[in-house]
Amino acid sequence: MAGTGGGGRPGICPTLLYTDAKAAIRQLTEGLGFTELSVYETADGTVLHAELVQAGGVVMVGSKGRGGPLDAALEHAGPAGVYVVVDDVDTHHERAAAHGVEILMPPADQDYGAREYLARDAGGNIWSFGTYAPETGVV
Repeated sequence: MAGTGGGGRPGICPTLLYTDAKAAIRQLTEGLGFTELSVYETADGTVLHAELVQAGGVVMVGSKGRGGPLDAALEHAGPAGVYVVVDDVDTHHERAAAHGVEILMPPADQDYGAREYLARDAGGNIWSFGTYAPETGVV
C-alpha cells in the first residue's frame, strides 16, 4: 500500500526529543490523550525510544542528550508542529486544560470548516488538534 509502512502502519511518524522524556510521555498521554504503545529505557531509566498513538498515527519520543545521530541532528533544531485529527475537539481541549497543558488557542471554528485548538507541550512543540483531515488520495 502506497503511503504507509505496510500492514496498516503509519507511513509518517513525527520524532520528538525531550529533556525529560518521561514527563513528556505523561503529558502527552494524560493531558493530550495519546496511548502508550511502547517505551524502551536504558538501565538508568533514560527513554531511548517510545511510541505513542492517537487517531491512527504514531509519534516517536526519546530523550535529548543520549547521543547518536538523531540526537546530534536535533540538538539545535527548533520545536516541531504536529497536527492530530480528533473527533471531539472540545472534549479533547477540556482534558488537556485539566492536565495543565499550555493552551495557545482555545477551540475555534475555522473558515475552512474545521474546529481546532492549539497547545504547547513541555518541550516547546506545538500541537494542533482538530477535525480537519487532509485528503491524500492514497488508497
